Amino acid sequence: MRTRRLLATAALLAVATGCADAEGLQSSGDLGTVHAPHTLWKEYRPAPLDPGQQPGTAATVPGIPKVTGKAGLRGVDALAVVRADVKAAVTQDGGTGRLVDPRALQRLALCTQAVDDCPLRPAVLHDLTGDGREELITALDLDGRLGELRVYSLRDDGGIARILSRRAVLEGVEVAAEHLAVREPTSNPAYVAVSDYVWDPASGTMNLSQLTLDDCPGGNGARCTP
Repeated sequence: MRTRRLLATAALLAVATGCADAEGLQSSGDLGTVHAPHTLWKEYRPAPLDPGQQPGTAATVPGIPKVTGKAGLRGVDALAVVRADVKAAVTQDGGTGRLVDPRALQRLALCTQAVDDCPLRPAVLHDLTGDGREELITALDLDGRLGELRVYSLRDDGGIARILSRRAVLEGVEVAAEHLAVREPTSNPAYVAVSDYVWDPASGTMNLSQLTLDDCPGGNGARCTP
């Protein structure tokens, strides 16, 4: 009986410390030690933004005539809307870049009759709020890499409101139903970050609802196009 108990104990110890294969039990090696997260710089906290200083805050674009008729934003000059919005943002943030990149006005000045020189991307109309009216989606390329994505919506009183502004490396922008997704490169060349924005009636803006990682086109660890 004593011998049988010793054999059973030895078998249990072997299973607890190794893995079985065709040749018998093998050690899994040191699996490491799990450590709790350690918070760095606990005493440091960023100052809160001043009221109205959040880039994503909805704001009626000043200096733009109210829209009338059934065409909605389809007949609106997107360049005039972005120019008025950027000018107001530069005045509001004092050129600090908190609301809009300080280079934006200079870049918009390139938008003359020479269409090829205009860094403002062609406007796209798509219903993102689900009210049956199309939103105006465009982006201003700042330096060949960084861009400012801007989305405008038509209010009931005919005013045009900015419901999203996002400064990012715009690897890709996608719309589907009432979702707008922004794809950005990450430090890992095999993945892109995907920010999914949806309409929030309470705030009157497009709010971030999900942030995920996605494989680059081609899969199997393929590198994203720079």
